[in-house]
Amino acid sequence: MTTLDPAIADRLKRTDTGLVPAVVQQHDTGEVLMLGWMDDEALARTLTTGRATYWSRSRQEYWVKGDTSGHVQWVKEVRLDCDGDTLLVKVDQEGAACHTGDRTCFDADLLGSADG
Repeated sequence: MTTLDPAIADRLKRTDTGLVPAVVQQHDTGEVLMLGWMDDEALARTLTTGRATYWSRSRQEYWVKGDTSGHVQWVKEVRLDCDGDTLLVKVDQEGAACHTGDRTCFDADLLGSADG
């Protein structure tokens, strides 16, 4: 088990299930790639290994992005928002970020825009 720095852990505001949403962004373009969930262990692993690690709510297990798909996320930096309830993970994405094979999870379904 990897332990999260207590100074970081104290700042996190978690869901009732102990998770924090992690918005994942391509570090050099700003492209939003996906949303994942991290608990203290996943965040600690991410910070120590340089590989994005998430908690799968459906499978109830940790997963390292790219271990099965080859679409690795190399972590460049991790930020905590002002409220302590959301992480921003800036990565260098190799291949598709979305499990559907799309570059991002936000490619497929435009709901509308403010322009009408």
